[in-house]
Amino acid sequence: MYKNVTGLLFFLLFSFTAWAQKEVTLRIKCSGKDREILRKYVYPSRFPDSLVARQGIISLMQQLQHDGYLTASIDTFYFQQGVLYSQFFIGEKYQWAQLRNGNVEDNLLIQAGYKEKLYTGKPFIPAEWVKLQEAVLTQAENNGYPFATIRLDSIDIANDYINASILVEKGPIILFDSLQISGSTKITQRFLSRYLQIYPGQLYDQQKINNVPRLLKQLSYLEVFQPPLLQFGRERARLYLFLNDKKANQFDGIVGFLPDPNGKEQKLLVTGEVNLDIRNLKGSGKALGLHWRKVQRGSQLLNASYIHPNLLGSPIELGFTFNLYKQDTAFITLKPRLQFGFNTPRAGKITFFTELQNSRLLLSSVGLQERRDSVPLADFNYHAYGMQYLRQTLDDLYFPRKGYQISGQVAIGNKNIKRNLNREASYYDTIRLKTTQVSLGLHSEYYIKLTRRSVVLTRFKGEVLINPQLFYNDLFRLGGLTTLRGFPEYTFYASRYAVGTLEYRLFTGPNSYVLLFYDQGYYRRSIGKDQAQEYPFGLGTGISFSTGAGIFQFIYSVGQSKILNQPINLNYSRIHFGLTSKF
Repeated sequence: MYKNVTGLLFFLLFSFTAWAQKEVTLRIKCSGKDREILRKYVYPSRFPDSLVARQGIISLMQQLQHDGYLTASIDTFYFQQGVLYSQFFIGEKYQWAQLRNGNVEDNLLIQAGYKEKLYTGKPFIPAEWVKLQEAVLTQAENNGYPFATIRLDSIDIANDYINASILVEKGPIILFDSLQISGSTKITQRFLSRYLQIYPGQLYDQQKINNVPRLLKQLSYLEVFQPPLLQFGRERARLYLFLNDKKANQFDGIVGFLPDPNGKEQKLLVTGEVNLDIRNLKGSGKALGLHWRKVQRGSQLLNASYIHPNLLGSPIELGFTFNLYKQDTAFITLKPRLQFGFNTPRAGKITFFTELQNSRLLLSSVGLQERRDSVPLADFNYHAYGMQYLRQTLDDLYFPRKGYQISGQVAIGNKNIKRNLNREASYYDTIRLKTTQVSLGLHSEYYIKLTRRSVVLTRFKGEVLINPQLFYNDLFRLGGLTTLRGFPEYTFYASRYAVGTLEYRLFTGPNSYVLLFYDQGYYRRSIGKDQAQEYPFGLGTGISFSTGAGIFQFIYSVGQSKILNQPINLNYSRIHFGLTSKF
């Protein structure tokens, strides 16, 4: 494509012989027509030295060729008294006369984005042709032809117009063979085949092969000790996976000590949490979870879950969750959820769900009357449908050093207020019994690896509840170890909130680190006469390290809230510690 290759070689030689020259000024000479073309381009006229000038001229020439001036070249040049004179030849811009389909299946070209009108009488842009080549080959690789090649055929160039056809040589058709698993793992070949969606006799799909490392990384109970190996032979592709089982079943408990604001004799209120997670039951990928937490005196939380992957051999994951929350003697809320999820080709997971929230008051008629104005409560049912999206690139699910994780959720449904016989009938004359409710949520984590041992975590978590008529047993509950540290569990009630976290971790071992953190919160509550908005924050330090019995964690934190009249004071400090055992 260069008109004068010898000139280019001389120019490269000049770059090394004149390397010591400083403050080079560039003067480009060209014909009148070429000069008009060159005026459309922006390029520097002064360079700090000759090497930088060399790069500038080459970049300009490449840009011209990229824009369709295929014969653009550097004919002659010379250096005189700090000025580099260069003679440019640009020539005519080449255009497509026509780019025809030679022997390619129409559906393959359509999927690659080819339209004949885009290549008829249009400028010839090499980058666009390369992009089309890659798109066609990608479609071929994903449909059983990993060895396909593409080229231009029947090329005819006349008067700066290019006439050609696309020719694709597919090569042999390739089918998937069986998966081969090596290593000390109990995972079944049947589960992995369904999970990766790779079956014997199926057309070869390069996209599925590209997704294998990402999908395996999401299985917390498996360790990949060697990259997957792909072997071709006899029109078959066999995938070798090198896996070991990793301790992923988890049992842990955390005990918290904090001042009891209501206790007269006890100085401390003891809170606690117990978590049990069993993953990969009998090598099938199924999972069970049970989580119990005592957050306040007389208040408890219970979560249970079951995950069944590859429902009926499909890529769909079936899940069921159950949530129970009891707020002392005020109310109890039950929330079962049924969900269906599947992994997407672009490193994400989409889940559709339906849930039913049932809240029932425990107060007597006297208690309801007392709380009618100060703490609005109601019996209700809320049936919602929603969608959740999750994407993560963490290098380790338990002790990440780099990567990110982001999830978002939206749900919409109908809320029906139920009449309570312990409450006077006139109360329901002033409220709407049927409303539409929308909830939104976003949770993101980003790990930045500073050095080999230090990591910075930035985290954001926020939720919004949209409804013209909210009650206390509707609201989000904020505060504690998992949301806003430095405060008792579930201290703040909010219809919308956001918590941002900045945390520094210094690793002292593979699974041990010390940390410093700062949590900045915001919440808003608007229920009748109860209007509140605040920006509480918490900060503290902690340590997490491995022992023979598991991972021990200790967190010390303090927080400030104007509404709670809680200053930064050691008398309001919170201590949480616990032991996580994996088996």
